[in-house]
Parts: sequence; structure tokens; C-alpha cells
Amino acid sequence: MSYWDFHTHQADSSGAIFNASLNQIPLKGFFSAGLHPWFLSNAWKEDFGHLEQLALSQNRLLAVGESGFDRLKGPELSMQKEAFSAQAQLAKALDIPLILHCVRGHDLLLAYLKSTKPLPQIIWHGWNLKPDLGRQLLEYPVYFSFGKHILKPESNASQWLEECPSDRIFLETDDSGLEISSVYRAASLILRLPVEEVAKLTLTNWNRISKRKINE
Repeated sequence: MSYWDFHTHQADSSGAIFNASLNQIPLKGFFSAGLHPWFLSNAWKEDFGHLEQLALSQNRLLAVGESGFDRLKGPELSMQKEAFSAQAQLAKALDIPLILHCVRGHDLLLAYLKSTKPLPQIIWHGWNLKPDLGRQLLEYPVYFSFGKHILKPESNASQWLEECPSDRIFLETDDSGLEISSVYRAASLILRLPVEEVAKLTLTNWNRISKRKINE
């Protein structure tokens, strides 16, 4: 059983979805690509055109993103919202998930979810917010990808993972440099499941919400 890493910045990782940039697409393996809010510019619509072409031509692109909201870094929120909406529509059209980057933007996501139909499947990567904020998202197609923060037993991420519905769970390394197996072992302890069962769970979750499937 492979321990799938659903969001990583570590190149050449097998059993992983590599977070690629539009001008540096890996020659092999699965990847995601998107317009990160940190790097949006007035030319973002041109970049979105490149993303759209890539997503349509590359079945190895399993998700759109990172995309989202960041109140600490990036351009004005109006641009972030517009770029996010375009990418969310693309993910929905392709029936693949959108990988969400969200910093101090929970309210912005919630406003989008309440005002938009139909919605794509959204995976909030690197979740480490309080459980009550996670509960607010459960009526929508929002999923939670947990990484380094669950190695700390008292973290918000650990608390929400323990409570989170099992069909909403993914695991990742992001840019931590960790081995994905260490994240699965931590999740195994929190969920009180054998690590092999956690691996099956996350893979099943992915294949249920995405048209572009992953095999063991």
C-alpha cells in the first residue's frame, strides 16, 4: 500500500501530486498547477489561459491549484477573488479538485461557497485552524489536507483531524521536507486506525471526488 502525498513541493516524489508552476511542468508523474494568490499580476488572465490549455491537454494534471485567498501577501482581494472564481470554474468543468491556499480568508471562502452554484470539490491544504471553523464548511464540498501540524498533538490540525468526517481527509507534506510516511503514522494515532487503513481511506476519498483517478 502506497502512502499518497496529495500536495507536495518535493520534486520527483513518487506516489505524490507535485505542486508545479506553469513554466516548470514535470516530465513525469502527477501534478497540480494554478495561479497562487501570492504571484497574481495584472496579466493573470493570460496566465489563466495557459493553465486552461495545460489542464485540458495533460491528464497528469490531477488538480487545479494552489489557488485562493491571502490577506498577508498578494494583490488586492478583488483580483484574488476573480482569479479564484475562474480557477474554481475550471476545476468544476474538468471534474477535478481545486487545491486551496487560504490565509486569513476563511470568511472569503465561506462567502464564495454561499453565493456560488455549482461548486467544485475544494481541498483546503495545510489545514491548521480551529475545529469550529472546519465545522462551518461541512455543508459544502470542502475537504481537509493535513500535514506537519498533526505531528503536534495539541495543534488545531490534530484536534480537527480527530473530529473530521473520514470522507473529508487527505494527507500531505507540502514544503515541510518530511517523509509522507511520518504524516500517515501521526494520522494513524489520531484516528486510531492502522496506517494501512488510513492509506486506503485517503485514496478512496480522492477517487470518489475526482474524475482523474489514482491507482495504488
